[in-house]
Amino acid sequence: MTTATVQNALLTTFDVGRLRLRNRVVMAPMTREASHDGVPTSDMIDYYVRRAAGGVGLIITEGTTVAHESARNRIGVPVFHGDASLGRWSELAAAVHAEGAAIVPQLWHVGMDRKVGDPPDPLVSPAGPSGVDLHGAVRAEPLSRSQIDEIIAAFGTAAGEAERLGFDGIELHGAHGYLIDQFLWSRTNRRTDEYGGDIARRTRFAADVVRACRSAVSPDFPIIFRLSQWKITDFDARLATSPAELEEIVSLLADAGVDVFHCSTRRFWESAFEGSPLTLAGWVRSITGLPTIGVGSVGLQNSDFTATLLAGEGAAVDGLARVEEFLSRGEFDLVCVGRALISDPAWVNKIAAGRHDELVAFDASDLARLY
Repeated sequence: MTTATVQNALLTTFDVGRLRLRNRVVMAPMTREASHDGVPTSDMIDYYVRRAAGGVGLIITEGTTVAHESARNRIGVPVFHGDASLGRWSELAAAVHAEGAAIVPQLWHVGMDRKVGDPPDPLVSPAGPSGVDLHGAVRAEPLSRSQIDEIIAAFGTAAGEAERLGFDGIELHGAHGYLIDQFLWSRTNRRTDEYGGDIARRTRFAADVVRACRSAVSPDFPIIFRLSQWKITDFDARLATSPAELEEIVSLLADAGVDVFHCSTRRFWESAFEGSPLTLAGWVRSITGLPTIGVGSVGLQNSDFTATLLAGEGAAVDGLARVEEFLSRGEFDLVCVGRALISDPAWVNKIAAGRHDELVAFDASDLARLY
């Protein structure tokens, strides 16, 4: 693959709302648990700045939780509320901008992934649409309507803070079995009111969150929505069993105000439904007409998700011919890179300069440190 081909595919600018990205490469949101009791640290700031200096067009931060008592379940996860944390997030955004990259926070609520005893308050129960965890076990009371309203408002408040602090947009974490996804998924949503039942009603919570965020920010402030079929406990889970079901979900979210869909898969090239070669990102783009972000094992060989993340193995450097192919045929507009950027902060600059032989292979031991 020639440098010119890669530049045509990855290194052209891209516009969404008022935002112009200097290239098509997005840094994936990856939980690092390096905050100080929810407040970003100097090491965290340096970590993001190095990837910005390394050429990334857009950084999506690790998940940062909204202001709700059950939103967080680990002490190192950052929060997106409170003067101390927001002050550091503002500093972080400015430092990334100084290196020429754009940045959005990923707004998060873990929902039923939380357990009683988890920090920061061990007495707080998990929260979910039906109190059902990802295995189908009942572990809490269903969220009340007033509690749902509080959480929706917390997302809207966080979105408004993001614009006030100078971020370039937001991403809503609606994937992998966390709270928003728990409303979308039939296994975890057993409600019989307006927030449960058929697909439209299960999508209402996510759409209401999008609407709350849209009303809190400017019309041209981009809202990205991350969705997935798979869950953290079940790689074979299916949010939508057919293109028609997927269309119903994403059309409602697009109508609510989503600008970009981040379609999380473990391998970006895999088809979403039997009988069609289209990927999840390709289907969403064709349904909505909106830009999509493709993600999953970009730049890696031997990149089995379980092996490299859960078993701690590495993954060799891979070429980008397939990425270029999928970009060129319009399956997605932006390319999200995760593990490759953990071990090689200068990954984009090396690609741009044609220095492919200098790319650093992913080493799972790098997950234990920021650098």
